[in-house]
Amino acid sequence: MTLPTIAFIGTGIMGLPMARNLLNAGFPVRAWNRSTSKAQALSAHGADIASSPVQAADGAQVLICMLSDGPTCDAVLFGEDGATRALAPGALVIVMSSIPVETAVEQARLCAERGLRYLDAPVSGGERGAREATLAIMVGGETAAFELGREVLSALGRPVHVGPAGTGELAKLVNQLIVASTIATVAEGLLLAERGGADPSKVHEALLGGFVDSPIWRQHGQRMLNNDFTPGGPAKWQLKDTRTALAHAQTLGLSLPVGSLVDGLFAAMVEAGDGELDHAGLIRQLRRNNPLPE
Repeated sequence: MTLPTIAFIGTGIMGLPMARNLLNAGFPVRAWNRSTSKAQALSAHGADIASSPVQAADGAQVLICMLSDGPTCDAVLFGEDGATRALAPGALVIVMSSIPVETAVEQARLCAERGLRYLDAPVSGGERGAREATLAIMVGGETAAFELGREVLSALGRPVHVGPAGTGELAKLVNQLIVASTIATVAEGLLLAERGGADPSKVHEALLGGFVDSPIWRQHGQRMLNNDFTPGGPAKWQLKDTRTALAHAQTLGLSLPVGSLVDGLFAAMVEAGDGELDHAGLIRQLRRNNPLPE
């Protein structure tokens, strides 16, 4: 069976390894990125590098969008030179960016107007998950569209269909709130160990295998211990997601006090100039909030 041609839009920290995994799985890929140099690395793996989103989408059966936010996705997909107009009839559009629920619902409507299928399929697992094709993929959209895209998404990780259009993004908001709160708690715990006179690395080791143990404890806790905040998930995008989650909660009449406190910590971190650092760098903000005595 001939595999569908995939237009891959956005080859940044996450998009580049994701596109590479599609190529490794045998899919023909045409890639586009605003900074062309970020896409060029894929040519060695067999990708065609497009000069515009429309060129990437020309006749493709699947389009994957992995851009930074909703307005950018909207402009590239549905703007004056929007990529969706160049797709094959009945093509599948998969938006894997983290965008507001309402934006995903509207994108699904616009795709339906154009005779296209649509999935919102944000991911969790960070750069490592993108490299290793182990991403958790939360998928919203019609069942038929999910079945159409299952093989493509399975080359990137573990897709789970959670409901109609927009619910993939809702699941991602749940994920991001929990991730942000857990990172904050891990940072507080390690700071307490550090200031209390214990060896934080030994505390980290001692709690492995207990109820605290998790990928965040292992990976982000180790980053905090190493003071290595090379971005896998930049803090500025974590803040974007917590803001989006809290705004959506407000439309549902929900008050989320823990999420609000954590959002404030990430806002202070970004304001302090650490927005490009990995979100594990939140421990730097906690240290700023708790300076050592003179």
